[in-house]
Amino acid sequence: MAVTADKEVDIEADAAAVLEVLADVEGIPAWSPVHKKVEVVDRFDDGKPHHVKMEVSILGINDEQTVEYTWSDNKVIWDLVESTQQKAQHGEYTLTPSAKGTHVKFSLTVDPKIPLPGFLVKKGTKTILEAATEGLRQQVLG
Repeated sequence: MAVTADKEVDIEADAAAVLEVLADVEGIPAWSPVHKKVEVVDRFDDGKPHHVKMEVSILGINDEQTVEYTWSDNKVIWDLVESTQQKAQHGEYTLTPSAKGTHVKFSLTVDPKIPLPGFLVKKGTKTILEAATEGLRQQVLG
């Protein structure tokens, strides 16, 4: 069964600074404890990552996955290409200018291949949301 979760955070920096951190996908393990290894397979002509292989681990469940990114001035989207543990994944960051910098909305939908107990899904979701918002905020602000 697919699970969708989202969280929002305000970052005291402009959208370009936030996008710069998001585009440095190889640096994600520095601010996301879920990500163990990230490798860019290929890039768009502007240098931004297109296909990315990742090794992730959450609550003892290890996954090797490849995702495909789409980029715009205010949005980063990725979709699962292949995975050892998931049938599908869709994630996105939406950036909106705010009085203090950038308002960031993170949304993630995952569909695991095997059913997981509700309490594990809830705990794993919380870990991912924290890393994706607070971890990002701290990385952007240095």
